[in-house]
Parts: sequence; C-alpha cells; structure tokens
Amino acid sequence: MSRRGAAQKRLVKPDPVYRNRLLNMLANRILKNGKKNLSYHILYKAMKGIKLRTTKNPLSILRQAVRRATPNIVVKAKRRGGSTYQVPVEVKADQGKALAVRWILSAAKKRAGVSMALKLSYELMDAARQTGNAIRKREETHRMAEANRAFALFR
Repeated sequence: MSRRGAAQKRLVKPDPVYRNRLLNMLANRILKNGKKNLSYHILYKAMKGIKLRTTKNPLSILRQAVRRATPNIVVKAKRRGGSTYQVPVEVKADQGKALAVRWILSAAKKRAGVSMALKLSYELMDAARQTGNAIRKREETHRMAEANRAFALFR
C-alpha cells in the first residue's frame, strides 16, 4: 500500500463547443492513438444526428442516457478462505458515470453500421429510451448483484 497521501482528484475540463464536462469525458473514452480532434469530430457528428432525429436538445438526451445507464450496485470478486465470491458493492457517483460511459461506447462499437458517429447517436437515443445494450448491461449487473446478495456480509 502506498505511504503517500490519496491521489488528488483532477477536474475534467469542459469540451470546446458545448462547454460540457460529460462530453469531454466521452471524447476521452473514444480517443484512439491520441487523436482527440477525431474523437471530437465523431462526438459532434453524433450530437448533430441526435438533434436531427429527435428535435430535442442533444445534451439533455446525453445526460438522460448516461443517467439511465448508470448502475447503482456492482459485483466485485473477493477471495475468502480459498473461494472467490461475487460480492455486491454500491457504486460511487463518479465510478457509476464512468461505467455508464464505457458501456454506452462499447455497445455503440458493437452495433452494425459504418459510421461510429451514427452508431453512437443511435445508442445514446436508445439508452435515453431505456432500451439498447448499455441498459441491458446495467440490468444484468443489477440482477447479478441481487443473486449474490447473500455474500454481502463479505464486504
């Protein structure tokens, strides 16, 4: 264990166009080989696509999608007496948001289609409507935590 103090929490800067921290977080997760400009391009194209298809504010749809995909509880593997137990653990807000963003992006990547911007816009709209693979992943995680509730005492 480290003898230094706890790591300082770094503030995420907002993105240049919408001035939103969540968008910058999403752009950093899309990022490949350090090409942040390309990641912003994909993200803004997806936001434009959402605006065209729903005629609503794309930022509100993004917030709603992330909020609905955020898990309340997850399972963590703990070793106790030679056995590994899946122990349900509550998730902090920041970690839950990070998981939701990760799940939304991985679900978008797995979708059929050519353009990542198009796939991302569809996945965000689906998550805002409480459908799609990111929401399914959250439900699956909650079911697993519920099934392993007996091991909560190993926390």
